[in-house]
Amino acid sequence: MDVVILGIASLIGLYMAANIGANDLANAMGTSVGSGAITLKQAVVISIIGNTLGAVLAGGHVTNTISKGIIDPALLAGDPNKLLLGMFAALISAGICVHAATILGLPVSTTHAIVGAVVGFGVLSVGVDAVTWSKVISIATSWVISPGAGAFIAGGMYYFAEKKIMTVKDPIGASERYAPVMIFLIFLVLILSLIFKGLKNLHIDIGFFSTVLLTIPCAAAFGGLGRWWVRWQARTEFRPRPEQVEYSPVDRLFAQLQILTACYIAFAHGANDVANAIGPLAAIFSVVKTKTVALSVDVPYWMLFTGGIAVGGGLLAFGTRVMDTIGRDITEITPIRGFCSQFGAATTILICSRLGFPVSTTHVLVGSVVGVGIMRGMGALDLRILKNIALSWIVTLPFTILLSMGLYGLFTWVLL
Repeated sequence: MDVVILGIASLIGLYMAANIGANDLANAMGTSVGSGAITLKQAVVISIIGNTLGAVLAGGHVTNTISKGIIDPALLAGDPNKLLLGMFAALISAGICVHAATILGLPVSTTHAIVGAVVGFGVLSVGVDAVTWSKVISIATSWVISPGAGAFIAGGMYYFAEKKIMTVKDPIGASERYAPVMIFLIFLVLILSLIFKGLKNLHIDIGFFSTVLLTIPCAAAFGGLGRWWVRWQARTEFRPRPEQVEYSPVDRLFAQLQILTACYIAFAHGANDVANAIGPLAAIFSVVKTKTVALSVDVPYWMLFTGGIAVGGGLLAFGTRVMDTIGRDITEITPIRGFCSQFGAATTILICSRLGFPVSTTHVLVGSVVGVGIMRGMGALDLRILKNIALSWIVTLPFTILLSMGLYGLFTWVLL
């Protein structure tokens, strides 16, 4: 019987992981694919490699039984079967929600989906008062903080790039002039993001300001190479890819920078978001094997490895609709616009994470794309698409709460 339970749990966990790839990772890769910086096949390869490395190397091999601290697992210690059925209900509910959004091409937060699902079964299993509603409220407020901050930073970056580089008489010369500063900022943000977000589960005990001081020389070295790199790229004859034939040399330069940010996003995604599927799965394995409720459980390497691959596979299987929404439908994306969106999102996530604000990668990235679109004029945005996206964000939590409650109630009625 235990083998059957573990087999079913593994299939559901992989289903959730694939949905994370098809939606969460798809929107992260959407600007790179939409701008022509990378192809869909390249995005899938980068995603599978980056996600797997991020999950295995920095995904955290010990996870809380119930992620995000929404419910204290000790409240379920007297009846491990309730936790077992609750995790089944949570995984299925979150998976269905994200899958439905993916079919509609709507980017939603998989973290919000799993949080809502945990709240749903928690209300029935341990009561309304046992739910840490302050955390739920703080997550809900990120609907405003995340896209707003992303739009402000990405929009500002695009405004600077357009005024100082794209619309001047000599954009190549301007690129050479501003390249050192821009590349310095890029590497500063990416390295700090990698340390504080991508590698946070490794518990690197280095203070923020010490890390910044150590990172600045490294970023400055890359910035110092920027002028030479831009001059070589802009003035060297090379055959562009079909997607980039109509792009200017400057746009092709920004396409190269997008590849760098795409690799970072894939790694950080594997380090942080694979746990949305693997955490509940690990909790189920722990309950089945020990017949008890542990406050934290060990996550084996094979589970992290499999989850990382499943996320990348989900992107390949049915992630194109969400990528089209992010990369084409909200506003037209070129390499410079896509780069500004990704840079704005990475910077926003870094700042908000250090300030302790709960933000969603999905919401930040959508806001960043909108911010770039606003700088081009409101007519450049598809407001109908934005209205549908906003509605899907609002619906995610209540939908997963109610669905999880229904499934948990059904499971307990049939099996307990």
